[in-house]
Amino acid sequence: MKFIDTHHDQWHRAAGEDGPVPHPSAAANLLLTLEQWHAVRDTWPAGLPVGVLLANDFDIEELVADLPRLALIALQFPKWVDGRAYTQARLLRVRYKFSGEIRAVGDVLVDMLPLLARTGFDAVQLRGDQSREAAERALGFFPGHYQGDVSEPRPHFAKLLAAHA
Repeated sequence: MKFIDTHHDQWHRAAGEDGPVPHPSAAANLLLTLEQWHAVRDTWPAGLPVGVLLANDFDIEELVADLPRLALIALQFPKWVDGRAYTQARLLRVRYKFSGEIRAVGDVLVDMLPLLARTGFDAVQLRGDQSREAAERALGFFPGHYQGDVSEPRPHFAKLLAAHA
């Protein structure tokens, strides 16, 4: 899991929450809102890294055609108790085979790290009061799971049975 330090992040927002619309030659590694992306996607140069910030109620299927052009998808957790972004990440990885970075942003707590990893997130921007050291420890709490996940679709017990067969 990659931990994002907002002061040293290679990705940067394009001049505020919703605009102005960035010019494709502005810079690589822009993290755009969905509205900004829609405004520039037809003219965005191939190979210039771009990311999109998505609300957790966005239907991922609407972005499928654009996935090959995106290097980063940041999924928002407006509240830690709202887990719809977990489903978005799993859909991106399993159904749509998205291989770029999937980042959790917003109200992201240490306790969420194991499930974030299991559902397809590979980067997190922790809430300001959360400790990176505690988050790294949380990732090691559970060495295995009975259920499959995005990185190991087979259930844990299937591996154990195969080892003893």
